[in-house]
Amino acid sequence: MGLTGKLIAQLEFKAGGDVFHEFFRHKPHQLADACVGKVHACDLVEGEFGNAGCVVFFKYSQDGKEQSAKMVLDTIDEEKKSLVVKVLEGDVMQFYKSFTITVHVETKDGIDHVTWTLEYEMKSEDVPHPISWLAYYIDITVDVETHHLGKSKMFIP
Repeated sequence: MGLTGKLIAQLEFKAGGDVFHEFFRHKPHQLADACVGKVHACDLVEGEFGNAGCVVFFKYSQDGKEQSAKMVLDTIDEEKKSLVVKVLEGDVMQFYKSFTITVHVETKDGIDHVTWTLEYEMKSEDVPHPISWLAYYIDITVDVETHHLGKSKMFIP
């Protein structure tokens, strides 16, 4: 059995692809407001939010457990509305030698889609593939969408 893998999920995002990309790039510290119970805090450790090389420390709950992770925003591609984030330290690294998250937005037939790609290397064959993590990011996307759609409804006369 191989120790490396890639999981991909794509879902429609009704609040606008630009909104999603800008939120995750420049305002990850606001995830706690949008994802209550899932994300507790996002603190800037180094650099500036939204710039490649910035390092953040997240506190979150996943699979019913409070956890944390230190991550670096490795790559930004504005044309593809893509962010690549690498986990440097944290609970997930107990099981994986490497864990990289890519999120990008694309428009197909006038509909915006968010695609999450998890690339990882397991420490051993006993480690499960991070399917629960993919589900977590899907849930985060839905929460962010609901958060932004709720905001836009507040301003409708």
